Amino acid sequence: MITDTRAFTILLAAGGSAAVLAAAFGFQYLAGLAPCQLCLWQRWPHAAAIVIGVLALVLRRGLPGRALPILGALAALTAAGIGAFHVGVEQGWWQGLASCSAGSISGLSTADLLNPDVDVGAVVRCDEIAWQMFGLSMAGWNVVLSTLLALLWISAFRRSV
Repeated sequence: MITDTRAFTILLAAGGSAAVLAAAFGFQYLAGLAPCQLCLWQRWPHAAAIVIGVLALVLRRGLPGRALPILGALAALTAAGIGAFHVGVEQGWWQGLASCSAGSISGLSTADLLNPDVDVGAVVRCDEIAWQMFGLSMAGWNVVLSTLLALLWISAFRRSV
């Protein structure tokens, strides 16, 4: 049993990011929902938060150990920010990135596009919602969960000051 509340909070925050990543890979590989470019970008801050969590648990003393929860919070807020941008693209509030609509077919000629032997690949659009629950898309859930994880990281920081 962990009696150190700071360590437990860091474990929850990093574990939360691990759970978000596991869910993303589950949707991709088990449910067959290919990620768009923005979905992939939302994963990187969670991976960083996991690494930061491990470092924060190992480097418990000194300035680095105390400052790492702030980096964890920034990683979680970065994931939330990318997710919020993605939600805006899905809802049509603003335009998405070029890589979300024509990334794999750029540079191909009309003849290539009509040739069945040329593998064009599937372009996964960022403005189409592939899955949602309770009115929130995966990007929307990432915003909610990442914001909660950022609050956990901030709580861990406050316990170390």
